[in-house]
Amino acid sequence: MTFLSSKERSFLSAVSQLAYSNPFLPERADCERAALGRDYEEGEPVWSLPVGDPERPRANVWRINERLVPLAEQVRTRLLASTRVREQDLVLYEDAVIHLLYNRYYPKFVGSNSPNEWSFYRDFLADWKHFYPEQIGFPSHHEPAHTFACYRQIQRAFEQIFHAIIGASLPAARLRAAIWQSIFTHDMRRYRRTLYQRMGDFTTLITGPSGSGKELAAQAVAKSRYVPFDDRKLNFAAEAVSFFPINISALSPTLVESELFGHRRGSFTGAIGDRKGWLETCPQLGSVFLDELGDLDPSIQVKLLRVIETRTFHLVGDTASQRFQGKLIAATNRDLAADIRNGRFREDLYYRLCSDQIATPSLAEQLADSPQVLRELVVHIARRIAGDEGEELAGEVTGWIEQHLERGYNWPGNYRELEQCVRNVLIRRDYRPSRSAPHDPIEQFTSDLRAGRLTADQAISRYATIVYKQTGSYEETARRLEIDRRTVKSKIDPEFLARC
Repeated sequence: MTFLSSKERSFLSAVSQLAYSNPFLPERADCERAALGRDYEEGEPVWSLPVGDPERPRANVWRINERLVPLAEQVRTRLLASTRVREQDLVLYEDAVIHLLYNRYYPKFVGSNSPNEWSFYRDFLADWKHFYPEQIGFPSHHEPAHTFACYRQIQRAFEQIFHAIIGASLPAARLRAAIWQSIFTHDMRRYRRTLYQRMGDFTTLITGPSGSGKELAAQAVAKSRYVPFDDRKLNFAAEAVSFFPINISALSPTLVESELFGHRRGSFTGAIGDRKGWLETCPQLGSVFLDELGDLDPSIQVKLLRVIETRTFHLVGDTASQRFQGKLIAATNRDLAADIRNGRFREDLYYRLCSDQIATPSLAEQLADSPQVLRELVVHIARRIAGDEGEELAGEVTGWIEQHLERGYNWPGNYRELEQCVRNVLIRRDYRPSRSAPHDPIEQFTSDLRAGRLTADQAISRYATIVYKQTGSYEETARRLEIDRRTVKSKIDPEFLARC
């Protein structure tokens, strides 16, 4: 008699893949469908907050667990009675138990927010020892306190991403999946074995247009870091992971350097005392967020490169070396590749930053994929601003937008602009968008390309204009575009050129 029947092995294989899948990618639904067959309940294509109750998509998970519990008990009994078990079957059993216990204790993780609420670890440990008896040898990374900490991290990460990144569009779904990978990598098995200790060493670079939620993505990454669990004290080492944001564009280079590295008294005019910077203040499980990184002064770029390469830095006015323990997250709306070509950004720093990249989509990209996302976002913003009046306010705002803004309005200010629209309609029952040109016309051109809003002639015209602006020469533009000079001249858009 075989240890597992073909039907059991097929079911457990689907559960095994599900246990380590990215919940925001289609693979999650594919695994659930494979496990449940005809009992699978089709739901929304994208798992996002505004699409009703978040427990609805979990209905399939509960069905899987209902089947999994008795099967896991049967397999456990067979394991204890067997002298020879195929390694593949043992792995399937391990993964099944990992999935089973996570979903069994998920409600308790969600409801636990204080240091005194982790006593249910004792119940978890009893279940753990039941399914992993000493007679069965398992790898060392199947240590219960570590697995408990991974469960907590997965739950926190899911909540952070799910509630921070709104919208049922595919661009929003890809963003949620990208943030999840930034936290756990694409291989959660490897992460659980070793990488959970090392992810703070990787710098995360978030790119995207202004107002597209780059700081929300940064917070989701920072607040979802792995926190060890102390199984003797029954608490987490540092449940409140810290987040230190610095807006580089809002500060002078001297202040940026002081905020980031700290300084000694007398190191510059106005330094009347010693000051710790965020690199020194940030604990091991914390994160420093450098917003508007593209505006960083070249002299500070050199020092930041040293931090990334050696994890060390010096306070301004001091020669002693300090060690940075936390994680660096940076964001920019600039085209760093263009800045490198123009000598405004160091190429070596860029390559140190880009090991982990997240791109936030513009609101126009989301709407091009799913126009109904606008109402979802308005409802979310209105509820946050007006509380119980949110639903009524959302109806007023969407009605005003439909009546007063042209169809296909591209929201150049992205989510930040949409939020101001909601506030304006709340206060004045009116919103007057700026009719001025976008702050960055090249950024707008890129956004229009992604959203498919340009004709072929418009795309060629704007691209030719951008290249002409960079070269200042019809001849050089013609050479780069491999067309003749007269065609270049006819394609230049004077209005777009004036904004570049």
